Order: sequence, then C-alpha cells, then structure tokens
Amino acid sequence: MKAARLHGIRDMRIDEVPDPEPGAGEALVKVRAMGVCGSDVHFYLDGRIGEAVVTPPFILGHEFAGEIVALGPDTDGPAVGARVAIDPAIPCMRCEVCLDGNINCCPNTRFPASPPVQGGMCEYYAQPAHLCVPLPDSLDFSDGAMLEPLGIGIHVMTLARIKPGDSVAILGAGPIGQVLLQLALASFTRAVYVSEPVAKRREMAKRAGAAAVCNPDEGDPAEWLLEQTHGRGVDVAIEAAWGKEAVGQAVQMARPGGKVVVVGIPRKDITTYPNGPARSKGLTILMSRRMKSVHERGIALIKRGIVDLQSLITHRFRLDQSPQAFELAASLEDGICKAMIEF
Repeated sequence: MKAARLHGIRDMRIDEVPDPEPGAGEALVKVRAMGVCGSDVHFYLDGRIGEAVVTPPFILGHEFAGEIVALGPDTDGPAVGARVAIDPAIPCMRCEVCLDGNINCCPNTRFPASPPVQGGMCEYYAQPAHLCVPLPDSLDFSDGAMLEPLGIGIHVMTLARIKPGDSVAILGAGPIGQVLLQLALASFTRAVYVSEPVAKRREMAKRAGAAAVCNPDEGDPAEWLLEQTHGRGVDVAIEAAWGKEAVGQAVQMARPGGKVVVVGIPRKDITTYPNGPARSKGLTILMSRRMKSVHERGIALIKRGIVDLQSLITHRFRLDQSPQAFELAASLEDGICKAMIEF
C-alpha cells in the first residue's frame, strides 16, 4: 500500500509499505479521509513533541475515517463494508488511571502517530473493532475524520464546565479554536472573544458569531479583552494556540475566580504564565488532554446542525499530495484552517 512517511524534518515522501493484517479483535479499515492535525505539524517541523521523538521513516495522522474491508479472528463489531470513524486512542483499561475514568491520560496508551506507533496516513489501517465508530449516512468520510478534533472540543467544554451566560475567550482560531467557538456559542454563552494572528481565521471566527476578534500581533490581546469586558475579564479563557505567550495572556484575561484551560502544544516543551495574577485571582488552571470516548456525542451534534465541521475544511488534497498539504499547514498561508487528505 501507499503511505505518506516522514523521513526527516520537512521531508515527507510517498512510499510503498506492506499492507497491515488485522489481528484478533481488529478491523482492517480502508482509509478514506485524514485530517492534518497541529500535532502532526509539530512532528513535521521538529521531529518531536516533548519526549515523543520520531524515528524515521514514520507515518503521521490520527484524524481519520474509512470503510471496513476485513475483520481479524474473533472480532465483533461493525461488519465488513461499514463506514466508520476511528477513535484513535487505545488505553490499557487496566491501570489505576484508566480505572479512575481518566482513559485519556492512560500512560500505556497506544495512539496512532505518537511514536513509536505508526499513524494512519496510508491506504489501510488495522484498529480494534470496538474503536471503529459507525457513521450515519448523513455524514461523509471527512465529517468522520473531523470527529477527532470535535472530540477535543467536547472534552474541553466538559472539563471547563462552561455554563449559559458565561463569557469566554479563545486564544487561537485554528481548527480546535473554531470548534470551541461553535460549541461555546451553542452553550448560550454571553459572549465569545477570539484572539488569532491569521486574518482568514479571524474572519471565520467573526462569521461564526464571535463577539469580537483581535490580532495579537498588533497589540496586547489581554488589554484588548479587558477593554471589551470593561475590566471584568472572562469566566473562561481557553488557550488553543501553540503555547508561547498565549497561556500568560489567558491568565491575564480570566476574571478573579475564573478558569484557564490549556489545550495547545508548545513547540518547546515549556509553558509559562505570570504567577502573581494567577494566584491573586485564585484561578483554576486546567490542562486538557485529548478526549474521552465522545464520538457518538459528536455525531449527534453534527446531525442536529449544532456544529458545522465542513466549514473548517479549507483545503483538500490527495494522498500523493501529502507533502504539499503539510507544507501549507505549516506555513499558515492561503487562509488554511483544516487540510483534509482524501483517498
């Protein structure tokens, strides 16, 4: 089969690799759509995320959907021919963390495109059948691939316990930030403010219903937010950028007694924020890790029209165009929000 493999920093090639064989309890999925995630771009640009280091050649990709073409022995679940989205994380379900209900933080998790586990940017992928979520006819494969970033957003909303009437700031309006904006607006929030340096993404956020947007490259976004809220700040500030100064800005934006949720992954494995404001305001700082099993909830939101994931897919590519897709996603040019690779 063909696979897009990372051979080094910014060196992606289309290679021929052996077809996978589904084992016991596994389904073999013909991949039909794959989203390019920000974490994939981290590996593409840096070859690592923190202590997770790529050993080339390596297949990226964990946001995917496709069609089941074979089942391994002793496998129950969706039948051959079923259209499915892939719930990527495979927690051990035996450790203390899993038994406490925090499967998204399982230290033994096997996760596609998280070294050393190869990802799904290839023609076929074997995954435990119980993690293949059937797609209704109203959702296409790209919707299925977008269920993973939607799941990240659902987990953030659950973690932050955002309530009707809350005010929210979102720092970073990439795919995750745009998902969070839609979910926050659907939660009857008072107002959602967005900070984003890319003009096209600011325009998307404004069209989606953001109360106001700002360019953090043209001034202090925390000062801007405090002006917007007459000095109060927001109930929940969500950092959905690539870290750097955004976490500190979120701390400055949150009102006394408010919350800060950290979602983004910094290129350097360090996050800083001012201690004084965080402590004096008694902020709750929450670190969001992937998601818990929320694909069914995401499907329901799409079917009801609560979220519009198709509007976030700004560019589509073929598998053999994966190098171009990654270069564009890394460059943030041409109004890129979500790049989708379709097979």
